[in-house]
Amino acid sequence: MQPNPETLASRDARVVWHPYTQMLTRPAPLPIVRGEGVYLYTDDGRRFLDGFSSWWVTIHGHAHPRLNAALAAQAQQLEHVVFAGCTHAPAVELAERLVAALPPGLSRVFYSDNGSTAVEVAMKLACQYWRNRGEPRRRRFVTLHHAYHGDTVGAMSASEDSLFTQPFAPMLFDVSRAVAPYCYRCPLGRERPTCGIACLGEAAPAEHGTLGALLAQQGGLIAGVMVEPMLQGAGGMIVWPAEFLAGVRRLCDQHGVLMIADEVLTGFGRTGRMFACEHAAVTPDIICLSKGITGGYLPLGATVVTEPVFAAFLSEDRSKTFFHGHSFTANPLACAVAVESLRMFADSQVMEKVADLEGWLMRGLAPLRALPLVGDVRVIGGVGIVELVSDRATKSAGGYLDDVGPRLTQLFQQRGLLLRPLGNVLYVMPPYVITEAETAWMIEQVHDVLSTFG
Repeated sequence: MQPNPETLASRDARVVWHPYTQMLTRPAPLPIVRGEGVYLYTDDGRRFLDGFSSWWVTIHGHAHPRLNAALAAQAQQLEHVVFAGCTHAPAVELAERLVAALPPGLSRVFYSDNGSTAVEVAMKLACQYWRNRGEPRRRRFVTLHHAYHGDTVGAMSASEDSLFTQPFAPMLFDVSRAVAPYCYRCPLGRERPTCGIACLGEAAPAEHGTLGALLAQQGGLIAGVMVEPMLQGAGGMIVWPAEFLAGVRRLCDQHGVLMIADEVLTGFGRTGRMFACEHAAVTPDIICLSKGITGGYLPLGATVVTEPVFAAFLSEDRSKTFFHGHSFTANPLACAVAVESLRMFADSQVMEKVADLEGWLMRGLAPLRALPLVGDVRVIGGVGIVELVSDRATKSAGGYLDDVGPRLTQLFQQRGLLLRPLGNVLYVMPPYVITEAETAWMIEQVHDVLSTFG
């Protein structure tokens, strides 16, 4: 008799190091062998609804036939070629389609590997832009509290000082941090909708750290202001008033600094617009893209700039070259599947599906406000957020290390739902192809678990 083969989970436990996982006490990882639509399947036949799009990337669902076909066709032609000194059709077509879809004025596409590198590119571009223009003193950045921009050194520096960045503090550079429009926990103690977006303005005392006050103090030293427009992700799924986003653009113009929009999460329909900047009809000087760009199939990053930013690097002086590149820059496989994803937006009513999903989430999650442990419910586009608290009056909560997150993850898995709360912030962010019935089932599981959780 042949011995039973090892399970995938047991093999994984011996050799694999998983991200964001406490290794000594982690539960066994789910041994996923197949995906279809909104579902993932394990090697022992269990089925899970992917309630957070496999870390916010799988926008069209798993194993989509059109994306499968695009990837296979490209693999028959060209799998990779260096992008320094060469070009290829998938990269050119993707850039053309991105420029056509993005807010007007963004015109030059620089490819990289993922969201963090797209952000690194943006920060390096902004710094060198001013150096090339003869203003090398402008090398400081303003970012927001609760920001999360990635795991590389520049991206971590721009992010909030937090559990994610503290072990690496000696490696990081200093930035100025402005208050964010966290309306449920307003940093200025105001209430919507009568606050006048005070968290933005110069009228607030300087010690409050509003963007307006910081730029008034430091404007001549600032290279750029970087924000996650409309939805700050890993920092707490914070949804903004559109007026704050409009104000960021206005203040950047007023003080002559670059506006950088990190749309790694929010791009490609996630907030109910193709790009979140559209909520306030603004065009940033630089935009960072990744995650949903390939429909979740392959890593790809893009940093897109306006023509004036690009022009600062046009010179016969080679020292003004942007010396940055990646081995897999503009990988043809990734670009080809990204092109097909954008075609689907054009001919498959994808944004209409997101609008439907937003309505289902708003109606379905609203009753959760009555639960004692629910402090706030917020919805934007295809994202539904439930912020949990231990005391509704004081809004106290345990934060990212609160064991409520891992406990909820396990309870949802027992019901066939894959979610990954950010500590006390529970969110759902399913693929856009989810149906109304599947959305209702997902919300029912959330309601049932939270109703009995303690």
